[in-house]
Amino acid sequence: MSDSCDGCGRAVEDALARAVRLQVDDSTVDDQRLCPTCFADWITRYKEKMSPKASKESSDSEIIVD
Repeated sequence: MSDSCDGCGRAVEDALARAVRLQVDDSTVDDQRLCPTCFADWITRYKEKMSPKASKESSDSEIIVD
């Protein structure tokens, strides 16, 4: 069985597909089927955004006081 990658649209065989599911309080927030290349890109973006260095840099600059 072959479906398409949610990232690039290329056909992906089951054996090569990676499923990414993000759940909050048992409710699915995001569910993607990705080819190996798009999965590697997703992991890189995740690491960059979730690293303590990234959160420290953006924490003060994005606060808006009204």
